[in-house]
Amino acid sequence: MKLQDKLKKRAALKAVDFIKSGMKIGLGTGSTVFYALEEIGKRIKTGELNNIEGIPSSDDTKRLAKKFGIKLTDFSKISRLDINIDGADEVDKKLNLIKGGGGALLREKVVFQCADLNLIIVDESKVSENLGEKWGVPVEVVPFAKDAVTPFIKKFKGSPVLRVDKNMKPAKTDQGNLLYDCKFGIIENPSSLAKKLNTIAGIVEHGIFFPRNCKVIVAENEKIFILE
Repeated sequence: MKLQDKLKKRAALKAVDFIKSGMKIGLGTGSTVFYALEEIGKRIKTGELNNIEGIPSSDDTKRLAKKFGIKLTDFSKISRLDINIDGADEVDKKLNLIKGGGGALLREKVVFQCADLNLIIVDESKVSENLGEKWGVPVEVVPFAKDAVTPFIKKFKGSPVLRVDKNMKPAKTDQGNLLYDCKFGIIENPSSLAKKLNTIAGIVEHGIFFPRNCKVIVAENEKIFILE
């Protein structure tokens, strides 16, 4: 296992320690969350955890949760979650996040806002002084507005690049929308940029997340620490 994967797994296992039997949990999306799903499944199988129900933030996570034996529910049955475990592409020192590298930002944000505690699991490479140092902002756009939104993003000094799949066709979200990866450089005021993006009709959601009942679990070579 590569070092970065080892760090991801360590952060994921630390997050799973917060889960208690009977909890309703949000299940994030991405390579780091995979290790959390795997561990939750193991603890359910051994009886260490029971009566756990999860809401997945993507179709991929739904498939993995079923594979690992995690019972699923949805928001027609429950309105809140005890814990949500998810990853992030970038985290700043104020716990602002960029998410959406896996294309699930809309569902991830819905799950995020419904959780009493959001546990964000990352390795040390994802931590920055300011957002935008290492990652662009994913923006989800309805297909009709594909070419209409880009002039507005450029007006806000962003460089939108349409995300493509392995076949070089436009990547689609689980909702059938398109994704632009938008580099803005160093984002000194994430709140201001988020408000600007929110004004553009055709943009369904963006990947700037703000801390809400949030702890960030960071795995380094020698230790794990929690930002809160």
